[in-house]
Amino acid sequence: MLARVPASSANLGPGFDAVALALALYVEVEVTPAPRLSLATTGEGAGLFDAEAHLAARVVREVLGHDRVAVRVHSEIPLSRGLGSSAALALAAAAAAGAPDPLGVAVAVDGHVENAAASWRGGLVAARPGPAGVDVVDLDLDDQWRFVVVIPTTELATARARGALPAQVDRADAVANLAALAFLLAGLGDVQRWRPGAMDDRLHQPYRAALFPDADRILAILRAAGARGACWSGAGTTMLGLAAAPDAPGVAAAATRELVRAGIEARVEMLRADRAGLVVR
Repeated sequence: MLARVPASSANLGPGFDAVALALALYVEVEVTPAPRLSLATTGEGAGLFDAEAHLAARVVREVLGHDRVAVRVHSEIPLSRGLGSSAALALAAAAAAGAPDPLGVAVAVDGHVENAAASWRGGLVAARPGPAGVDVVDLDLDDQWRFVVVIPTTELATARARGALPAQVDRADAVANLAALAFLLAGLGDVQRWRPGAMDDRLHQPYRAALFPDADRILAILRAAGARGACWSGAGTTMLGLAAAPDAPGVAAAATRELVRAGIEARVEMLRADRAGLVVR
């Protein structure tokens, strides 16, 4: 079977560990019977892991209970950049191997409920672990929104980014995030209801900034280029700018120019939300 899964951007500023968006960058995994395990990889991350150690091979072996398969992986999703590459790959591999609950497998393997849920459902979702598995709810997302993502060459492991977070947060910071999240969801659902500050965050981005010193400069560049809001994508290093469809090409072009002037090595992509989620054929 062949499974295609989109990338995801989690948090979107104030929605820490709860909200994620599927983006139109994809990973495909194909699994076919074979006398012994073989792995072919192309695109992002190609050739970085041998067959037995590769995440897709490990997931397929776990689902099937054997490794007499040929696994083919092609990915457009950069690794260790906050675009849900591991969750998407685990989901695609589980689905391609015929798992009855590929979302459950992906969450068990990767641990990021919101990333896996967005890649599984498509669109904008909220997700949490539940007593009967992953609890996912679809959220409104206006078709006018476009997502200008700045993808630096610098990698940042999620575990390292999570390790920078404090064990406790101030009540005022938690309240500020809750208010921002309410405005964020209202604005994502209807571009006309967008309010400045809806992507503001006090719970994770300020603590992670020291791990990627260019982060604040990139966010400022995106805002100056005309993005309605800007935030870390997941644990970074990708930064995401929000723009209405008519404005997005100009935002992407201006951000690209300013990144060059600032000497920041990164590429800029203008992406739509993926609405299909997991596709198996």
